[in-house]
Amino acid sequence: MTGSLATNPHVKDVPQLAEEALWRELELTPKPGLVDKINTGSHRDMDHALFVRSIAAIAPWFSRFAELGAEHAGKPAAEQLRLIRPMGMACEQAMYAATGGVNTHKGGVFALGLLCFAAGRVKNVNAHTLCCEVSNICSGLVDRELAGRTGRATAGERQYEDFGLTGARGEAQSGFATVRKVLSQWNRHQLHDLLLRLMAVNQDSNLVSRGGMEGLRYVQRYAQHLVANGWDRAALTEMDNALIARNLSPGGSADLLSVGMVLAEC
Repeated sequence: MTGSLATNPHVKDVPQLAEEALWRELELTPKPGLVDKINTGSHRDMDHALFVRSIAAIAPWFSRFAELGAEHAGKPAAEQLRLIRPMGMACEQAMYAATGGVNTHKGGVFALGLLCFAAGRVKNVNAHTLCCEVSNICSGLVDRELAGRTGRATAGERQYEDFGLTGARGEAQSGFATVRKVLSQWNRHQLHDLLLRLMAVNQDSNLVSRGGMEGLRYVQRYAQHLVANGWDRAALTEMDNALIARNLSPGGSADLLSVGMVLAEC
């Protein structure tokens, strides 16, 4: 461990919080359209055991992200993405090796990896400093990788061109603005409530990929209704069944739930 990392006792906590967030997200049940302890949601290629293997494979990388951030803390934020990306790709490969090629946590690796890397760079670790640093690191990312691309090679590029959605890149560039706004409205007690609040407003690219904008709006309206009118386990189970019937999975909101759990503890 580098000297700059060792002198900041909070830095090593962020990787631990990131791992804990992934476990808590997985165990949260029922989780509409998502893999949980009861069923596989709207996924035919994933189950609870696969997610267990995935988390075990990627969790050791979180401290490495923080250490890398500390090693390069003196360099400008604009230079950081090229440093973190090779490690992010290596973490993804560890995930794919554990899951047999199934994308279980790619969005989580991106978002939580950035938070851990940022934790290695900032002097005072808290939700505000982490989000500001992630925003600085990702400055201009949407313009470079979505607006500036041609050929519509990826789902993200197609969604940006067709609907103006910026996905995970936009959320990171904003310093997780959606998560921060929802956290300000959350009582920090019930994780299901946090998930529903995120689903109610998040422009979830996973939902758009599966159900178009109609699928996204359906899930947003459903979540908004439960937040406004109250919910219980039976209501969540009913929503789970409804999303499974429509093959809708709010995976982007699941990623943001993990981010929210980390920020809430910082």
